[in-house]
Amino acid sequence: MAAMYAVRPLHGAAVLAEHLPTCMYPLPNLHRGPGTAAPPQEEVDPSLQALESRQEEILKRLYELKSAVDGLSKMIQTPDADFDVTDIIQTDEFSPLTANGADLDLMLGKDYGGLKDVVINANPSLPPLSLLVIHSLLCERYKILSAVHTHSSVKSVPENLLKCFGEQTQKQPRHEYQLGFTLIWKDVPKPQMKFSIQTMCPIEGEGNIARFLFSLFGQKYSAVTSTLIDSWVDTAILQLQEGSSKERGAVLRSMNAALGRSSWLVGSEVTVADVVAWCALRRTGTAGAAPANVQKWMKSCENLAPFSSVMKLLE
Repeated sequence: MAAMYAVRPLHGAAVLAEHLPTCMYPLPNLHRGPGTAAPPQEEVDPSLQALESRQEEILKRLYELKSAVDGLSKMIQTPDADFDVTDIIQTDEFSPLTANGADLDLMLGKDYGGLKDVVINANPSLPPLSLLVIHSLLCERYKILSAVHTHSSVKSVPENLLKCFGEQTQKQPRHEYQLGFTLIWKDVPKPQMKFSIQTMCPIEGEGNIARFLFSLFGQKYSAVTSTLIDSWVDTAILQLQEGSSKERGAVLRSMNAALGRSSWLVGSEVTVADVVAWCALRRTGTAGAAPANVQKWMKSCENLAPFSSVMKLLE
């Protein structure tokens, strides 16, 4: 076999060195031949090293937590997807609204020498009907000193809204009342409530205020029932009252199904969910197109004096 022929290199070392640019900064040669010394090790930043150690520790703890959760999940039986919470709701202990009231001192704080006042600002262009219903219910439970005022930001208020609490005459000294309920018609974007004027941030939104006022009845619910009540309140405000016609239709179908299982939306007694949903239906004018169970439920609501008194404001 013939020997390979030699090829003359295209670039000699001298030629390459002559043509190297001088405007760039030099870099160490990465392709070193055998026997050349290794480049010196760069010093590691201590803060970077500490960060890496912390990351490793966090990952280790996360892995331990994941293992613990996986172990616990095997000990808990997964609930059936078709589990019906109405069975739990029926076992809740509901106290009738005509029973003794809650401890207002415990719920609102004890105020020596002064009457506890609930002050609500509302826009007369969109009166909070649910709050008026709850006010009437509270009057059946407590001695309430009610008052209606008009703020300077509002030019005029209809006569029926000025007398929404009826003819209020203070027949007893102020300190003999249990609760003060003051409604101020004011140019506000949404209803606002305070019961401690100096120190409390306002509670905003008709649904949130209704929840708070209804809690003054002192009723106790299970976690499941409380969640369903809150869900119905949000649905009534956001979809039934403020939503599109398609959303209203879906809510009415859900209400019809729920009212086919019980007399009220949640359980066997009136809750704040019934109050807010009824007011939303009356305000939007969709009550006439409601399904059969919803129609029956609305008549049951209107047979109660607090609901029927508010209906006069809609006439």
